[in-house]
Amino acid sequence: MAPDQWLLDQHFLERADAIEIQLDLILDYRSNVARYPEFQAYLRRHRPPLLAAWGRHDAFFLPAGAEAHARDVPDAEIHLLDAGHFALHTRCAEIAALIDDFLDRRLDRK
Repeated sequence: MAPDQWLLDQHFLERADAIEIQLDLILDYRSNVARYPEFQAYLRRHRPPLLAAWGRHDAFFLPAGAEAHARDVPDAEIHLLDAGHFALHTRCAEIAALIDDFLDRRLDRK
């Protein structure tokens, strides 16, 4: 992660409306959980191409969450990376390569 990344994050968190926005997101998360069966049914029915690049050490979104997608989309590609919650910050090049390869194969871009 870039050493100055936290400065940018902090800048946006210190905006006047940031606390309300964060609280709204946290309080609304329970509506996501209630809709999980709907999301899972969609995935089972439509089986969209699915790539999950996930931090193996993410304390908030556990690896089981990524692995659960494979039950709904059997050909899902699940990659558990040596990363935490901010996997995109710490494994950006690795994730970009996974995405590029996934799109090459799924969109026949080669």
